[in-house]
Amino acid sequence: MSKKFAVRFIGPDRKGLMASLTQLMFGCGCNILSSAQYVSDDGMFFQRLSIDFSGLFSGADNRAALESSIENLARQFEMDSWDISYNADPHRVGILVSKIDHCLWDLLVRHANGELKCEIPFIISNHTDLKYIADQFGIPFFHLPMEPEKFGGDKVKAKAAQEAKIETLIEKHGADTLVMARYMQVLSDAFCDRHASHTINIHHSFLPAFEGAKPYHRAKERGVKLIGATAHYATAKLDMGPIIVQDVAPVSHRDTVKDMVRKGKDVERVALARALRYHLESRVLVHDGRTVVFD
Repeated sequence: MSKKFAVRFIGPDRKGLMASLTQLMFGCGCNILSSAQYVSDDGMFFQRLSIDFSGLFSGADNRAALESSIENLARQFEMDSWDISYNADPHRVGILVSKIDHCLWDLLVRHANGELKCEIPFIISNHTDLKYIADQFGIPFFHLPMEPEKFGGDKVKAKAAQEAKIETLIEKHGADTLVMARYMQVLSDAFCDRHASHTINIHHSFLPAFEGAKPYHRAKERGVKLIGATAHYATAKLDMGPIIVQDVAPVSHRDTVKDMVRKGKDVERVALARALRYHLESRVLVHDGRTVVFD
C-alpha cells in the first residue's frame, strides 16, 4: 500500500513558515518528495508538499498523530486552510452526462488505462442515450430525468426532486468529486453551494464568447481565430467558478463549422481530463474565487 500523501496550505506568508514545515516533516520521520509554493502580491502563501511517510516515527499507520502535528503547525502560523490527501485513499468520482459523449468516452478510457487515479462508482444522466457506454465499462448508470409533469409543470420542484435523487446516490456511493462531462442541465444554487469545492464543469470558450444555441455557427460567422475550452469548479454563478484549466486551438477561414466542432471537442477532452487529474492529485488551491495550480 502506498505510503504517500499530499498536504496543502493556504494562509498569510509568515517568516520561518517553510523552515518549520520542513523541520516538522523531518521530525516526524517523513521524506519530502516534492515541494511547490507561491506567494501572491497580497502576501498570501500557497504550498503543496508531496510526502513519503513510510518512515513515520510513530508508525506508518498512525495518521492521527501525523495530522495532529500538521494541524498544530497550521494553527501556529494562522493558516486559513490546510488539507491532506493520501494516495492510498483514491477519490470517488461521480460523472454527470446528458447526450454528448466525447468527454465521457475520454474520461472512461483514461480511467481504464490508469491515467486517472480514482474510482468511478456511478454515471448519472437525464437521458438514456449514453447508457451503453457505461455498460461497456461496467459502471452503474442511473437515469434521473427532469419530470416537471409530475409536479404540475413546476420546473423548480422537478429540479429539486431530481437533485435530491442525485444527493442520495452521492451519499450512498461515497462520491467526493463530481464531473459534469457535458451535463446539459443547470444545477440549482443550493446544489452548487454544497458541492462547489469538488464539482468540475467543462464548457466551450471563444474569443469573443458566444453564448446560447449554435455557438460554433456564430463563431464561424464572426471569423474567430481561436476556439477553446474552460474547465472550472461549478458554483451558483453560472460558468463563473474558479478556473482550473483553459486551452485553445487555432482555426482559420478554411475551417468549416464541422471542423470547428471537431477541434472544440478535442480541446474539451484534454482540458477536462487535465483539470480532473489536477484535482485528484490535490494540485489545485482555491482562494477568493481564483486558483493556484501546481502542475
